[in-house]
Amino acid sequence: MQTKNIMIVGVGGQGTLLASKLLGRLLLDQGYDVKVSEVHGMSQRGGSVVTYVRYGDKVYSPVIDKGEADFIVSFELLEAARWMEFLRPDGRIITNTQQVNPMPVITGAAEYPQDLVAKMTAAGARVDAMDALALAEQAGSSKAVNLVLMGRLSQYFDLPEEAWQQAITRSVPEKFLEMNRMAFHLGRNS
Repeated sequence: MQTKNIMIVGVGGQGTLLASKLLGRLLLDQGYDVKVSEVHGMSQRGGSVVTYVRYGDKVYSPVIDKGEADFIVSFELLEAARWMEFLRPDGRIITNTQQVNPMPVITGAAEYPQDLVAKMTAAGARVDAMDALALAEQAGSSKAVNLVLMGRLSQYFDLPEEAWQQAITRSVPEKFLEMNRMAFHLGRNS
């Protein structure tokens, strides 16, 4: 199998690490060779963060270069646009429509770009945009955006839902398990 590449991008504190850990476990359990990168960027709350998940028969490096990502899963809209050059021509962006103002916007030095989904689509990207924050809150916590987005990503994989549920069970603390399962379900079926 040819190596597949997934980038998980967002802002520090949004749960990108849990999402990459869950995805890595899922793919390992399916028998793939998997490489998950360390976090690149400022993992403190508010900084841009990216992790790479690569899987296939044999993966030699955890790094994804420009033009190689099969999927970009973005927890925040501007981050999706920021990392778009890493997307393959036939790749897909799955993004939360939530907007988190970066420091230049907060200080008034810049404005948050408008119509980003339309701009990314016009640039040739296949964009699957959703209000993952609303679904996470429906599941019980705004912190469950990561599982909503994993649920949406699961629609593009030919893997049984039970495999995803097992990975969730192994990745999420038991006291948050039901809420995260609900978030995954809402993302998968929205």
